[in-house]
Amino acid sequence: MTALKPARRRFTAREVAARYGISERHVRRAIAEPRDDFEARAVARQAQALALIESGLTYQQVADQMGVTRGTAAGLVHRARARRDDSAE
Repeated sequence: MTALKPARRRFTAREVAARYGISERHVRRAIAEPRDDFEARAVARQAQALALIESGLTYQQVADQMGVTRGTAAGLVHRARARRDDSAE
């Protein structure tokens, strides 16, 4: 079961669990983003970062444009290249 209306929450799973007397795991499962949606969003971010690098931008410029750190931008590009290499085989 996943969230019907995915959104940023104001309370942590621990706070909600304590308030309602249930486990944190139960709360996380109830409000989680569907796995397929998460993976699609992750693949799209990786593809975007790879396209920006291949257009000639530096990792720092990619990071600034995507609103992430330089390390995150490099990781996105690394995973996109690994995915591309795996699909080429």
